[in-house]
Amino acid sequence: MFPTPAIFRRWLLAWAGMLTLLGVGVEVAHRALGTPTLEPLVAFLSLSYEQNLPTWYASGLLLGCALVLAGIARAASLSRDPGRRHWWALACTFVYLSLDESVGIHEHLGGLLSLGGVLFFTWVVPAAVLVLLGGLAFLPFLARLPLRRRGQFILAGVLYVGGALLMELPLGWWTERHGNDNLVYALIDHVEEALELVGASLFLAALLEEWGERVVLTARVEAPPP
Repeated sequence: MFPTPAIFRRWLLAWAGMLTLLGVGVEVAHRALGTPTLEPLVAFLSLSYEQNLPTWYASGLLLGCALVLAGIARAASLSRDPGRRHWWALACTFVYLSLDESVGIHEHLGGLLSLGGVLFFTWVVPAAVLVLLGGLAFLPFLARLPLRRRGQFILAGVLYVGGALLMELPLGWWTERHGNDNLVYALIDHVEEALELVGASLFLAALLEEWGERVVLTARVEAPPP
């Protein structure tokens, strides 16, 4: 028997919390002890590093969202749901986010602009524009969702965007002044990544709930009369 969305949500949040605590723990231990023997462990567990356990997990989490979104989009297409195109658009978006999480596509956009301060990581400028335009385009889609689902999606989105975009502002400010090889940078980065993990976890749990309801509804519609 498959776990309920509520149980699945608790599992996902527990994994997010565990990865965050492990990352912070190895960063603090490495800085406090100053021993190079911990460097491989830091590189493997820290949320501030790329191509490691937290990165692979986050990428897989986003890919999971994309797959469930594709399933919902398929069901919506079969039922001629007016939001089917939005579901497909979300599925494609999360495929990109999963890929970006693993290879860091957005980080290469920073060189296109020459800004500093809180905009030190200048990719946040075009990203913020895209998020704003996307949010406006999805307002009718959100309005059609049931109240519970709308609240779940908004909460997950606020947490994810808050981590992915807003936390880049203080991180950029600190990086420009003090570099990225220090504990404060690592802690700010861990807050950012933790928000992304929690947001994506809540979104995946909400999507599984939505998918389950659609499967039940489809089964009821297709069931032959007694």
